[in-house]
Amino acid sequence: MNIAFIPVRGGSKSIPLKNIKILNGKPLVYWTAFAANNAKCIDKVVIATDSEDIKKTVNKFGFNKVEIYERSSKNAQDTSSTESVMCEYIENVKLKDEDLFFLIQATSPMLKSEHIDGMYNSFVSSDYNSMFTAVREKQFHWINTDLGVKPINYDYKNRPRRQDFEGIFAENGACYINSVKNIKNEKCRLSGKIGVYELPSYTAYEIDEPSDWIILENIMQQI
Repeated sequence: MNIAFIPVRGGSKSIPLKNIKILNGKPLVYWTAFAANNAKCIDKVVIATDSEDIKKTVNKFGFNKVEIYERSSKNAQDTSSTESVMCEYIENVKLKDEDLFFLIQATSPMLKSEHIDGMYNSFVSSDYNSMFTAVREKQFHWINTDLGVKPINYDYKNRPRRQDFEGIFAENGACYINSVKNIKNEKCRLSGKIGVYELPSYTAYEIDEPSDWIILENIMQQI
């Protein structure tokens, strides 16, 4: 079985009730729930929440693969990790070790069904143990050191042309795949030999702050 797991808390300090705030005409969580529900590879979509308002909103979507999981308040705090609610669900629901677990984050509404299916096809045809989505960045990155800043992804003395520069991958936080067995053993969304599935640059945006909302709404209206 392939399970898409979307954790959504009721609490959000930066944007109150962020996960059901209207984005481009629909509640935020609608976009990833829609993508997962319509992905051919997904058998079940689980919305894990502690909020009655979110439950009511999700139930109105009428998506045939979607079900609600009532996450514990202990794992719905500001300090709670995503892994904590993943492991809670896996421990409380009878899943097979070989089942695939797709962690999908509602704050990445640019994720599409075809992205999920493409990622799945790439994963099952590889020898990777887990995989994450990312975008390719072609900026030149530097870090601070005791001796001043230094580049981490290019040689400044031999500056490459942009068209010849491979760049680096940046997680976009949209989707992760791992087996239930690996998550149970490692308590982590990624483990073993890790692969990356590249998505279009516009998927880099995640909603964390009010300004992200404005940017994403504008992008969604153009695509």
